[in-house]
Amino acid sequence: MGQILIKNARLVNEGSIVEGDLLVKDDRIAKIASSITAEGNTEVVDVNGKMVIPGIIDDQVHFREPGLTHKEDINTGARSAAAGGVTSFMEMPNTKPTSTTQEKLQDKYDIAAQTSTVNYSFYMGATNDNVEEVLKTNPKNVCGVKIFMGSSTGNMLVDNEKTLDNLFSKVPMLIATHCEDEATIRRNMASFKEKYDVIHPYMHPLIRNEEGCYLSSSLAVDLARKHGSRLHILHISTAKEIGLFDNDIPLKDKKVTAEICVHHLYFDDGYYHTLGNHVKCNPAVKSASDREALLQGLKDGYFDVIATDHAPHTIEEKAKPYLEAPSGLPLIQHSLAVMMSFYHRGELSMEFIVDKMCHSPAVLFDVEERGYLREGYFADLALVDPDLNWQVNKDNLEYKCGWSPLENFDIKGKVTDTLCNGKWVYRNNKLTGLKAGKRLSFTP
Repeated sequence: MGQILIKNARLVNEGSIVEGDLLVKDDRIAKIASSITAEGNTEVVDVNGKMVIPGIIDDQVHFREPGLTHKEDINTGARSAAAGGVTSFMEMPNTKPTSTTQEKLQDKYDIAAQTSTVNYSFYMGATNDNVEEVLKTNPKNVCGVKIFMGSSTGNMLVDNEKTLDNLFSKVPMLIATHCEDEATIRRNMASFKEKYDVIHPYMHPLIRNEEGCYLSSSLAVDLARKHGSRLHILHISTAKEIGLFDNDIPLKDKKVTAEICVHHLYFDDGYYHTLGNHVKCNPAVKSASDREALLQGLKDGYFDVIATDHAPHTIEEKAKPYLEAPSGLPLIQHSLAVMMSFYHRGELSMEFIVDKMCHSPAVLFDVEERGYLREGYFADLALVDPDLNWQVNKDNLEYKCGWSPLENFDIKGKVTDTLCNGKWVYRNNKLTGLKAGKRLSFTP
C-alpha cells in the first residue's frame, strides 16, 4: 500500500476550517500540516481549495439484505453511501429474516465483510420474546439494540409493556428506538377509513400524527430515566418532542440522545401534493411549523446527530395506492447534499454540519478512531466541492431502487471523492468498485 497526499484543502474539523495538507499512509491519516512535501511513492492530489471532511457516519439505514434484495443489498447500499461521502453505516434489523438472533445478526456481518464498499455495523433487533438473545450482544462490535416501539417495515413491533420494561432494565448497551404509538395510529387509520372512500398520501401525517409520536417517545424517555438506560431515539419528527431532550449536557455525558433526519428538516406536508408516496415515510414528514421547529431545535443543541433513515423500495411499490405503498425514502447518497442547502442559505455552518454528521455520531456510539480528521485515525474522508451546481436525476443515482424524492431538484454542493480506510471508493464523481469497508469497533 502506498501514500496519498491531499494538498491545498480546506480541512473542516472540530469546529474550524483550516487550509492545509493531509497525508494518508496505508489505512490511516499519517500527518496533517499547513504544507507537506511528497516523498517516495506518493499519489499527490491537489484539491484546489475543496473542503475535506471526515467520512460521514450514518447511524440509521435499511439496506434490505437478506430477503428483500430486489430493493437493495448491502453492496449497492454501501456503494450509494460512498457516492455521498458516507464511510460508515449502521443498519437496521428489520430484514427478512429479521436480525433477532445472534446467528442471523452474524449472517449480515459475514455478507458485509465480502461485499461492503464502506464500514459497517448492524443493530441487534428486539422482539416481544427474545430478551435473552438480545443480552448476548457484544457492545464492542455491535452498535446497539433496536426496538420498534411503532410498527414499520418488517413487523417487529414491541408493544408489550412488560417486555419493554424488561429490555430497558436489563440491556446494558445503547437502545435505539422507533417511537410511534401503535394504538393511536390504528385509531386514526380506522377513523380516516370510515370518513373517506380513498386515503391520500397527504393524510399520512394526520394518521401517523404528533400525538402518536409524542406518546411513544415520552414513554421511551420515562423508561430510560427509570432504569438509567442508554437511550437513543431515532428520527424525531415533531416540535412537541423536542422538549423531551436536554441541550445543556455534553454529548459524552448524555444518557438520552436524539437523532434528526435530513428529510424531516428538508420536506414538509406541502410536498405530499407533488411527490405523493415518494415522500411517505415513518414517522411521517409533518407540517412546515414542525420542520421549522426541528431546524431550530437542531441549532439549539437538542438533536445530537443528523442521519437519513435510508429506506429504499421499488418505484413500482411506491406507485401503488397510499394504503398499499410502503413507507421509506432512499437518501444516503444525498444526505450531505441536502444539508448543504442549509449551509448556502446561511442557516448552518459547515463546521456545525460536520459536527452533527461526523464527530457526534462517533462520540455518541463510541466509534473507535473514526469521525475526525486526526493523525492516527482511520483515513475515512470526503472531498466536497461546496459551489458545484448540479441536479439529481436518474443518470447520477446509485440506488438499486432507481429513484429519489430529490429527482430534478437543483443542488449546490457535492461530494466528488471519498476515501475509506485509505482507499478511493469514489473518485472524480465515479465509483471505483473497491470494497474497502471494515467492521466498526466501539469502546463503550
